[in-house]
Amino acid sequence: MTLLYGITLTVIAVSGIVTLLRLVRGPLALDRIMALDVLVTMTIAATAVGSAARDDTTAIPVLVVLALLAFIGSVTAAHLIEKREGMR
Repeated sequence: MTLLYGITLTVIAVSGIVTLLRLVRGPLALDRIMALDVLVTMTIAATAVGSAARDDTTAIPVLVVLALLAFIGSVTAAHLIEKREGMR
């Protein structure tokens, strides 16, 4: 089972590097916002996998708060971009 956790964390890390490239190079603000949202989601996933590997449940409240903040941030960013497009 430890091998499975290692493979999962490796895939998340590689995905994080690719997402960081999109965050830096993204030509539009929406690309950068989505990349940041994906990074937060991957952080949540990596923390959950790490907690499962250690059989530790103390990080669950932190994961819930991070997920709520990511959701609120995504909705707010989408709303602001929609307003900006309406002004043009």
